[in-house]
Amino acid sequence: MNNLKLFSLILFLLPFIPSLAQDGDSTDYYYQIPDYPEDYNAGTVAARIVDGLGFRYYWGTEGLTASDLEYRPSEGARNVEETIDHILSLTQILVNAVNEKPFEGVEIDGLSFEEKRDRTLENIRQASEVLKNADGADLARYDMVFPSAEFPFWNLINGPIADAINHVGQIITLRRTNGNPINQHISVLQGRVRG
Repeated sequence: MNNLKLFSLILFLLPFIPSLAQDGDSTDYYYQIPDYPEDYNAGTVAARIVDGLGFRYYWGTEGLTASDLEYRPSEGARNVEETIDHILSLTQILVNAVNEKPFEGVEIDGLSFEEKRDRTLENIRQASEVLKNADGADLARYDMVFPSAEFPFWNLINGPIADAINHVGQIITLRRTNGNPINQHISVLQGRVRG
């Protein structure tokens, strides 16, 4: 194959690369938000909220540097990596709830940032898949169960899911303050990279 044909083939395939990533490795799954379902029901709406978290987390943590991870806005505040640890715990609560398992903690010690990021994205993806396939009327079975307390699915929405979205916003602000803003071509409204 001559160079011109190879170059033409590469140019032809470039637009398809992001969608190919959607089907592969879960760490690239939230490069863009997956297509929305045809039907509106409680499960698909909850899944879309979770997918929004996945997209924001993917881009909020993409390209973080060691300096970003250590950045702490003030004494006594969490640094970025500690915030990432917290989000991992929140997404573990989420995935356990939708899989009808109690939450008994998450082991974070010894994990690299990349491992924490991958695990968080996988938790989000798994939770979304369960919710998309759930009978909307059955969301009541997805209780958050802790050793000393139990909460209904409603509290999962305003608790761990909303909390995780909030903390991703903090990471985005902190990395910008540290001189490493997120990709300016991200559209959270459209759930994709523009242009």
